Amino acid sequence: MSARIVVGYTATDAGADAVAVGTRLAAAMKAPLDLVLVLPGEDRSVITPPDAGYDRYLVTQAEAWLAEASASIPAAVGHAAHVRFGDSFAAGLIAAAHELAASHIVVGAANGGLRGRHRLGTVANELLHSSDVPVVLAPEGSRHLEVTGVSRITAAIGTRPGASALLEESVALAVATGTGLRLLSLVSVDLPATVDTGVIRIAGAAHADDVLGKALDVLPEGVEADVVVARGDSIEDAVAQLAWQPGELAVVGSSRLAQPRRLFLGSTAAKMLHELPVPMVVVPRTRGQEG
Repeated sequence: MSARIVVGYTATDAGADAVAVGTRLAAAMKAPLDLVLVLPGEDRSVITPPDAGYDRYLVTQAEAWLAEASASIPAAVGHAAHVRFGDSFAAGLIAAAHELAASHIVVGAANGGLRGRHRLGTVANELLHSSDVPVVLAPEGSRHLEVTGVSRITAAIGTRPGASALLEESVALAVATGTGLRLLSLVSVDLPATVDTGVIRIAGAAHADDVLGKALDVLPEGVEADVVVARGDSIEDAVAQLAWQPGELAVVGSSRLAQPRRLFLGSTAAKMLHELPVPMVVVPRTRGQEG
């Protein structure tokens, strides 16, 4: 995995959370880190006509904010700061990610979320409907955690199309970060409520065996994987009951409704997000997949 991490930075707590998670990921992957602050594009509405002096002030202020954020990044993590213009913050971030050949875009949760939990803001929502680069969502309060690197990758594997792409991305991330891989089978809480509990147990065990078998086929030497079957009355309940390490990353796939090579957060991932205390990595559907 050729890695370069782009952080969508704003001078807010959410921006600081994104920098913290981006720094951890970059350190674990030995990848360069790019802080990107996006200002409104030149084709602003007539309400805010172009003003060269005001634009210079905005750029100077943005550079000052980026310099302050950069000061919090350890010297061991190579980093750069960029001011970009875009029709929207998300569009500017995606353009910067393409320009820099980034492997991931990191953004923070919206202000006002519960400590250690996710609350999607406008930028994250837009990214999760348009990005063709994996998006990493940093939970509220990540800036306060004394965590370095990545301790484990947990991949939430369902039965719908796209599971193989998600598995490949998760394995690549485990290799790049030098961590173990935990495969989370969601089939037992992703079945209709009318299904008999005995059938659910059998389906869960069979799916776990299938997931592990496929993982072992693609796992390189030196990377260990285990499977855990989610238990609970709902996706949220199952996620809340799981043990999560402070330095963990949860990886989910994009909805089957997504366009090829685009993100669209599905209902399962959205439900997980409510309870996840760790960063979530959302992987786009790859080109040519069915479903």
